[in-house]
Amino acid sequence: MRRYREEEHGNSERWMVSYADFITLLFAFFVVMYSISSVNEGKYKVLTESLTGVFAQNPKTMDPIQLGEEVPRALLAPMDSQGSAAGGGEGTSQDPLETIAEAMQSAFGELINVGDLRVHANELWIEIELSSGLLFPSGDALPLDSAFELVERIADILAPYDNPVHVEGFTDNIPIRSRLYPTNWELSAARAATVVRMLSSGGIDAGRLAAVGYGEHRPIADNNTAEGRRANRRVVLLVSRYTDKRHQHSDENLPAMRQARAEAGNGTDPG
Repeated sequence: MRRYREEEHGNSERWMVSYADFITLLFAFFVVMYSISSVNEGKYKVLTESLTGVFAQNPKTMDPIQLGEEVPRALLAPMDSQGSAAGGGEGTSQDPLETIAEAMQSAFGELINVGDLRVHANELWIEIELSSGLLFPSGDALPLDSAFELVERIADILAPYDNPVHVEGFTDNIPIRSRLYPTNWELSAARAATVVRMLSSGGIDAGRLAAVGYGEHRPIADNNTAEGRRANRRVVLLVSRYTDKRHQHSDENLPAMRQARAEAGNGTDPG
């Protein structure tokens, strides 16, 4: 009697094991690539948990990946008027001066690029420097039509905060003699007062505002050139860090403010 050898049938689904291994390794690879694309503590935590689950064959539920960037430490814990961290350790928020400077740079990038608007910042204040040509015609303190929109945009940025704003007017050394403005002092003071009035109309509390005119006596460039005279014709918004107690602490802070402003290279002090 012929004995037939029973044929062995192979498992047709063995390919799924290799396919599953390949998919698992491919998933681990993309998790690694995503995690090293950005230095973020949360992403590295996800990476660690993911790889542990893959290679230990122990499935885990991963936390959602946080796509938002962490707030830089330099922008946290704003200083109050006494130089201590605000909030008493109960929480942190972005420094108002940092927020204002970033908002100005974002809103007026085009003017900054052409040199008509400059933003200087340090630990004590922000200077927002505007070319007088953006705001006024030559020899006058009556604002241009385009100046209203510009100042209104600045007021929108400054209005939510309590920081004092001193508006300073400067001119070149070309003498002016008119019925309204006998000297450059009157012209610079009138321009500063005009900007103060426009800021107040734009929603800034009038108690935060002050106007100062320096005339030709605080130049930042050589008045012997047209370019230098143009640079000297300017209006500066000085946004101070000190708010409620700034008058009480003004004497002790004045030397530091003068030193910091001198180091900024513009040759002026808070007056």
